[in-house]
Amino acid sequence: MRQPTEDLRVAIVQGDTRWHDPAGNRALYGELVARVGRPVDLVVLPETFTSGFTNETVGNAEGPDGETMRWLAELAGATGAVVTGSVVVRDGERFFNRLVWMRPDGSHAHYDKRHLFRYAGEHRRYTPGTTRVVLEVRGWRVLPQICYDLRFPVFARNRFDAEAGFDYDLALYVANWPSPRHSAWQTLLRARAIENLSFAIGVNRVGTDGNALTYLGGSVVLDPLGAPLVELGSRPEVAATTLCAAELAAHRERFPFHLDADAFELR
Repeated sequence: MRQPTEDLRVAIVQGDTRWHDPAGNRALYGELVARVGRPVDLVVLPETFTSGFTNETVGNAEGPDGETMRWLAELAGATGAVVTGSVVVRDGERFFNRLVWMRPDGSHAHYDKRHLFRYAGEHRRYTPGTTRVVLEVRGWRVLPQICYDLRFPVFARNRFDAEAGFDYDLALYVANWPSPRHSAWQTLLRARAIENLSFAIGVNRVGTDGNALTYLGGSVVLDPLGAPLVELGSRPEVAATTLCAAELAAHRERFPFHLDADAFELR
């Protein structure tokens, strides 16, 4: 059964994203990443970190190879880490809330947000993604998700195959999750880690956006029992920690809940 054999060093970056200011946000998050201060394998930024969570897509979207993509490539190359977070992207006549997975060599992959936040009208401006994506870094398989996806556990279910092993080892959520529903953010992140026998990362923003919504941060790295390895407060902050491959393997052996899980297919 395939499982990671090396530990994974991760950094979470929680900032007060500036409203509709891509250049300012690239500078802001570049400065925050510089504070990490130690080598890591994966750097995680929030959802829509260049603009804030906006439905004004025309004025804030970049092309698939825009300035932020070049900036991410430079940042990944400089840090030697995969750098990820979501941006508003225009692809032809369609707009996506797109998580970019930028590798140090400049190659990249992406995941388009599947569940669009109807409550805020996101479904009227953006096109939903159609594919669940699993990516890899240092032998760890990572399931990237965006904000509202957190509320849909079937889409995140970690299936198991006796030969291939688990779908993923780390569930990753980038978000603009506002303060009125902060307890849901905390609860659902822990549930996703526990039920999927995986580590989980949630990276949120702080501050107040152009819609007068406030954000309490609470970015966190959770172990497979849902216990925090690091948990941030409500101000701009960065933190780094290490995910232990041996701990993950031991947990899955000790609690083989996956052997009793129901089989199903995602469509």
